[in-house]
Amino acid sequence: MTSIWTEKYRPSTFAEIKGQTEIVEKIKAFVQSRSMPHLLFSGPAGVGKTTLALVIAKQLYGEHWRENTLELNASDERGIDVVRVKVKDFARTKAIGDVPFKLIYLDESDALTKEAQQALRRTMENYTQTCRFILSCNYSSKILDPIQSRCAVFRFKPLSEAEIYEVIERVAREEQLKISSEVKKALYEVCEGDCRRLENILQSCAVLRKEIDAELVYSMASVAKPKELKEVLELAFKGSFLDSRKKLLDLMLNYGLSGLDVVKQIQKEIWNLSVPDRKKVELVDKCGEVEFRMVEGSDEYLQLESYLAFVTLVGSR
Repeated sequence: MTSIWTEKYRPSTFAEIKGQTEIVEKIKAFVQSRSMPHLLFSGPAGVGKTTLALVIAKQLYGEHWRENTLELNASDERGIDVVRVKVKDFARTKAIGDVPFKLIYLDESDALTKEAQQALRRTMENYTQTCRFILSCNYSSKILDPIQSRCAVFRFKPLSEAEIYEVIERVAREEQLKISSEVKKALYEVCEGDCRRLENILQSCAVLRKEIDAELVYSMASVAKPKELKEVLELAFKGSFLDSRKKLLDLMLNYGLSGLDVVKQIQKEIWNLSVPDRKKVELVDKCGEVEFRMVEGSDEYLQLESYLAFVTLVGSR
């Protein structure tokens, strides 16, 4: 989901883009020279792939950027007909203005079928004179090698803590929100470098009140406080299995957590426990097994109880 704030704070120039400094500098050089190869943007969600593609279009074409840019989301339109009809019809016409090519942006292109990717490969070859492609994906391994070899590949990384703090401060200033350093840390922990998720959570919190606290952040993100999950693990490790089980069930009900959410959070908190490293490794290994069982359809409550029982056994050795 893209929030109103995500659109409101979306950059329109290269200087406004947070993070990805090296990538932005290279892309900027392409735009200034009015000559660029096909591009492949790969990386996790919410780190600026679509934003950078739109900034490229705006900087290349100015006020005519909409007429010269075709934006498609491949997860909705993923068949071969889209490439053969929509993409080909747009690619074969000349650009408006002084730029010699049009721009086709395919978001989530790793969702394209193999047949569609084969057709796309031929289209990229045949219409090099009149258009350039920007492909965006979460996993570049799902893009065919012939397409990757035709593109300059840029790998995006999650935003750093400092960059996330800059975004929080800007939003807080313009929306007149009161945000403490503790809340900033909570927001960073929850969004994990995903700027879109950050803005969605901030917008949800701001609707309720202007003075945001950590409790509200965790509640809106449907995430348990790290220290509460750490307490659950510590209780189990000390042998208080029933107490840890009760506390975990209470947390899941209070925050509306799924079993997979809990396992992923537990895996992070294991490293903060004051226990020998060998035991931490055993607990993380078991996390992977429990998550696999949940994905395969096992009962999440039963699996979490079995995990706490395992923690208790490891602690008693």
